[in-house]
Amino acid sequence: MTDEFESECVYHIFNKAIGEEKLFRLEDNYYFFLTRFQDYLGEKVQTLAYCLIPNHFHLLVSIRPTVSNNQVVKAFSDFQNSYSKSFNSVFDRNGSLFRRKFKRKKIEDEAYLSRIVIYLHQNPVKHRLVKDPIEWRFSSFRSYLSDKPTKLSRDLVLGWFGGNEGFRISHKENTELYLPEEYLLE
Repeated sequence: MTDEFESECVYHIFNKAIGEEKLFRLEDNYYFFLTRFQDYLGEKVQTLAYCLIPNHFHLLVSIRPTVSNNQVVKAFSDFQNSYSKSFNSVFDRNGSLFRRKFKRKKIEDEAYLSRIVIYLHQNPVKHRLVKDPIEWRFSSFRSYLSDKPTKLSRDLVLGWFGGNEGFRISHKENTELYLPEEYLLE
């Protein structure tokens, strides 16, 4: 991918497991993935939204000021390698886990930001894993409805929706919201 990460810009980052493999076989895998993500990228990006599906993931992040493209690429590569090595060890497997390094798409249209957040949260519904985003525990959706402490940039994202009520309404009204092909894994 030739696009470079720019500080203070927002990116949709996504990747998929190789072949028919699953990135997450057990519930603990989801939590471990998020922990590893925070360990490797927490100081380099602000996490705006995420969704983890058994065979792929979506992340919406903003690159922190003064962080360079090389720093983000290395941290992301180290993160995926660390997760893959641990996963391979636990499940006694060898080889690549991810289909490619990762894909990223810079989000330049502010109105599009809320659309991507809704898409990420509706992804488990789209894949028929649940009937409502609130049922899926491995996305940021529930965190936006909670007052519990979070590593997400909750206030920033809720501001795009005009607050908590706007967030709820937007997610109810836009259940069929899909993105252009360039933003998809399918």
